[in-house]
Amino acid sequence: MKLIIRRNQADVKGMFGGHKGVKFSLYEKCDVSDAEKAVIAKYKVGEYVLANYQIKPKKGEPLDFRITVDGIISGQTVETDDIETLLDLESSMKQGCRNMLNLLAVMGTFGGEEVFEINV
Repeated sequence: MKLIIRRNQADVKGMFGGHKGVKFSLYEKCDVSDAEKAVIAKYKVGEYVLANYQIKPKKGEPLDFRITVDGIISGQTVETDDIETLLDLESSMKQGCRNMLNLLAVMGTFGGEEVFEINV
């Protein structure tokens, strides 16, 4: 499994052509193997929510951000006005991918047994 992240920026122009700042976009897509796709299809977990965040940018309304299995596999883009929020989004995307890896690991154990040694 690989997480692909693309960062972009675009200048924001004012009504009369003046510079009004920069708009950032972050694209993420998790590249999964055919075997992983088969497990996802078998257990029908495409709508499973891997991460659900509300990111509060410096200006503007809070940004609700949800990562589902299907969403992270097909790819999604999020836009923001500041770099701090962009970094928060990127961190959320990485955590969502880790959560999917964990979900796949758990689904791989069905029909079997795992033994955990617990030390007090």
